[in-house]
Amino acid sequence: MAYWLALVGAVLVSVLGQALLKSGAMAANFREQLFDAHTLAGLFFYALSTPLYIVALRRIPLSVAMPFTAISYALAAAIGRFAFGETLVAAQIEGIALIVAGVLMMTLRPRAPGERKE
Repeated sequence: MAYWLALVGAVLVSVLGQALLKSGAMAANFREQLFDAHTLAGLFFYALSTPLYIVALRRIPLSVAMPFTAISYALAAAIGRFAFGETLVAAQIEGIALIVAGVLMMTLRPRAPGERKE
């Protein structure tokens, strides 16, 4: 269970980093954006997600952990919509639904014979 919490934490911290990077992108120019507090915090959270992901990989198969991170696309789209007022068209919403369905299929699948339970 701790490894799954690490994986979920890695995804959430990574998405927080993305949101902060987007917020920093609203600076007047690239130089200001690069040194904006939001950008720097975003980079910090992005980096923080890496050790969490590494911990998760100790017990969660890569074939499950990596596809699980795709849920970050759905979370990023929701943040884009609700925090930044970005528009989501039907095709994007349908794509997000397919991503979520794929993540569920990859993570809730039956274990292969001999595969150890985390």
